[in-house]
Amino acid sequence: MKCYFAFLISMFDILILYGQYTDQINSNRPGASIGSFSVGKNVVQFEGGSELRTYKHRSYNNSQVNASLLFLSVRYGLLSEKIELTYDGVYQFDKIDNLLTNPSLKSSRKGFLNNFLGIKYLIYDPFKKERKVNVYSWKANNGFKLRDLIPAVSLTLGGNFILEKENPFPYGNVFEELRPPLYFGIPRDDSVEPSFTGKAILATQSHFFGRWVFVTNFIYNRISSEFPELSYILTLTHTINEKWSVYIETQNFSSNLYKDQIFRTGAAYLVSDDLQIEATLGSNTKNSPSIFFFNLGASYRLDFHKDVDPEIKLEEKLMRKEERMYIKGSKKAQKEDKKRNKKAKKKPKND
Repeated sequence: MKCYFAFLISMFDILILYGQYTDQINSNRPGASIGSFSVGKNVVQFEGGSELRTYKHRSYNNSQVNASLLFLSVRYGLLSEKIELTYDGVYQFDKIDNLLTNPSLKSSRKGFLNNFLGIKYLIYDPFKKERKVNVYSWKANNGFKLRDLIPAVSLTLGGNFILEKENPFPYGNVFEELRPPLYFGIPRDDSVEPSFTGKAILATQSHFFGRWVFVTNFIYNRISSEFPELSYILTLTHTINEKWSVYIETQNFSSNLYKDQIFRTGAAYLVSDDLQIEATLGSNTKNSPSIFFFNLGASYRLDFHKDVDPEIKLEEKLMRKEERMYIKGSKKAQKEDKKRNKKAKKKPKND
């Protein structure tokens, strides 16, 4: 029974790795990185959350911003298992406490920090290749292999849209209104962000040891603007059991306006095959500004997936065949054991 149970686990794990669509929700949350895989053809998925965030800027006499953020991503598996249409938005409500004046000045603001629409395409999927299954060893099927280091690769292309006439957070800078007229040689007027800029994300995703996933994102943001931004995200996720997973993440930003390193950690809980909830804590490594935040969120999908890739059908057929062969061999071995036991009982004992 132990061997049979291990066999079933191996079948399940390998089935999850093949192709795009999975029986359970595939969310980019928690964290800021995106995975290489799409949600699956004809699947609509909503990923959202709310965050409390505090900024404090040493260069502006420790002026502070207390903010509430709303996150929403909408993902749709379009035309193929390899293609996904994505909308990603972040809206911020905040109160800024300007300590450059005496008495201090307080004001409220609201606006988009992010408003992105793009399309993702899976360039390479290493899990499409057929793997031989060792029906007698769970370790052989789930242990580390060098080929596990070969990641799935996707490319996302799209654009950032600014809908407000006057965006209070140009280039994501929440302290823009406190900035001197000339800062690092950059005139204030030049910091007005264009209404449309491009964005490209190269994502990789590796699975290893059965319960670990490593995701990398390399991002070129605000293309065609005066201050394009390069960044990367590294995310390591560990599945504790069928319900719980934890992650750690680091994100680096670099542009002529802003440089920073942010760290996040959190956990996710699978409520059902179509619903996940999660929480995150995070902070950065500098004090101009310093950032601390706490995030709660959820992901929910509407599963209209029907079509199955012919390759996946063939793989499932081969798996079922191997399972039947294993069961048949197990029954045959049990019968032979019974025969041997009967013969051993009938064999006369020596005086």
